[in-house]
Amino acid sequence: MSIRPATPADIPRLMEIREAVRENRLSDPKVVPASDYCEFIAHSGIWVWEEFGQILGFSAGDTRSGWVWALFVDPPYERRGIGRALLPEACASLRRAGHQILKLSTAPGTRAERFYLADGWRPAGRSARGEVIFEKAG
Repeated sequence: MSIRPATPADIPRLMEIREAVRENRLSDPKVVPASDYCEFIAHSGIWVWEEFGQILGFSAGDTRSGWVWALFVDPPYERRGIGRALLPEACASLRRAGHQILKLSTAPGTRAERFYLADGWRPAGRSARGEVIFEKAG
């Protein structure tokens, strides 16, 4: 097992994981094109969990806004601590960029919501799409 920065060669696998998740599914995968992943790899960083040469999850923070942009684990590998290990990597990139309050959002009533609450994130309102916005001190 290793956590490492993503490379452009990893993008197809990252997109595959993003489209496979059970919660927070994209109704239109084109909403998050490969160019978005390229932008994050180049400027903010994407962190991947890799085992035996296969990426099983990834996280990323948007260093421009202070928001966690991604935390996704391939469904067959959920509940193994991969997300718990990857989230601090995204948060660390946000802190290094100077953000004192970190933010993220997820759908209400989901496992992700419970995960963030258990990790110390606090609800801070709702997005225009009805997602719960969470904040945590950086």
